[in-house]
Amino acid sequence: MQERLVRLFEDHFGHPPAAVVGVAGDGSDRSYRRLLSDDGPSAIGAVGPDHEENRAFISFTRSFRSIELPVPELYATDEDNGVYLMEDLGDSTLFAVLDEARDAEGGRFPASMTSVYRDVIAWLPRFQVEGHRVVDYTAAYPHAEFDRRSITWDLNYFKYHFLKLAHVPFHEARLERDFETLTAVLLGVSREFFLYRDFQSRNVMLTANGPRFIDYQGGRRGALPYDVASLLYDAKAAIPEAVRDELLQHYLEQLESLIAVDREEFMTAYRGFVVARIAQALGAYGYRGFFERKPRFLRSVPFAARNLAGILSEGLPAEMPELERVFGRIADTWGSGSEASGSQPRLTVYVRSFSYRRGYPEDRSGHGGGHVFDCRAIPNPGREPEFKLLTGLDERVADHLRRMREAGEFLDHTSRLTMAQVDEYRRREFDHLSVSYGCTGGQHRSVYFAERLAEKLEGSFPDVRVVLEHRERHMWPAAPGG
Repeated sequence: MQERLVRLFEDHFGHPPAAVVGVAGDGSDRSYRRLLSDDGPSAIGAVGPDHEENRAFISFTRSFRSIELPVPELYATDEDNGVYLMEDLGDSTLFAVLDEARDAEGGRFPASMTSVYRDVIAWLPRFQVEGHRVVDYTAAYPHAEFDRRSITWDLNYFKYHFLKLAHVPFHEARLERDFETLTAVLLGVSREFFLYRDFQSRNVMLTANGPRFIDYQGGRRGALPYDVASLLYDAKAAIPEAVRDELLQHYLEQLESLIAVDREEFMTAYRGFVVARIAQALGAYGYRGFFERKPRFLRSVPFAARNLAGILSEGLPAEMPELERVFGRIADTWGSGSEASGSQPRLTVYVRSFSYRRGYPEDRSGHGGGHVFDCRAIPNPGREPEFKLLTGLDERVADHLRRMREAGEFLDHTSRLTMAQVDEYRRREFDHLSVSYGCTGGQHRSVYFAERLAEKLEGSFPDVRVVLEHRERHMWPAAPGG
């Protein structure tokens, strides 16, 4: 695919790129390359495995540029092979600029960002109203309208990929009734507008010529409040309530310059779309975080939970008691997370024992790496008849290993290395470290060392979560302590 992008670049610019480098993508299956010239323009090459999604992006881009909306210029396409070349808008997303400015303000939302958000949100009505008049909805993917079916998909996404995977208890029948109530609220307003679908801070590029907009390929026909709710309740942006109110009023003023607006009707629907958008976002975090094992997506959950707490304090837009209870559980469980409160993120250290006969432990964090210590140089207590049916959890085995000079030295070396790593990970605000001890059977030595390390970590780092797991426990010939 890179060769095809190089050919597109050469056909468009008249010379091959001097270099091709990777560009960090989003949570989708698309990938991106930056194609560089020695002294000329650069371009972004996209590789999209979904041809219908590519078609939607290309079609919408051409429509938006026809009315001078600030989206990237499309240089060249090869739709048969799923690649296209477009304008390079740089690397400064609205979220990245906000994050940097917030760091400089000690974690507070910077006052200077309000004007930036006003510039961004002023463009939204033009996409929704003027864009609606020119886009070809037959190119929309995966659905042409945010209708009852789309709403049902989003709410089920929340139920199955967040509530169930995060083990949030709920009464299914009562929750479904509340979903029907919410759906009625969302369908109670006109859907004759372009719905951007993912209008959030990571999809806005800040350039010298003002904001530019990307990732609208999921757009479809829909209602006005959805997109403004998406931007203002963008989880990790954590926009203060007073700033949200100011920006919402600015949006409505810009919208009223294009069409007549019934503000009371809009605000009722808006509250419903805030609920729906947060639910959809939680479903996405759950799918990427729990199911695909990409824990970075779960870092947004505490921020979404804080948003839910604010919504609950004002009341839901309709009577939805089970959904209210579910939101309350999420707010109580996740809303006090360290990421949301602005304190240092909590590091989790997974300590495991395992048998080399069954291979290395699976990395379930999505990070990879970590320490794996081989205990097999230590004499095996399992070779002695009195210990054969015992494990490293038994005091007799522990005493036996404690008396071994080489076992003490091994534990000291591995503990010191791990403790230094934990100290550094805490300082750099990492969220995960894996430490595994392996031996022949995963029953004696590895279990003993994993237990001792977990004790040391818990005693030394009260702010670190330690998760201890003995992988081969179900294969031990005798119950621990027997």
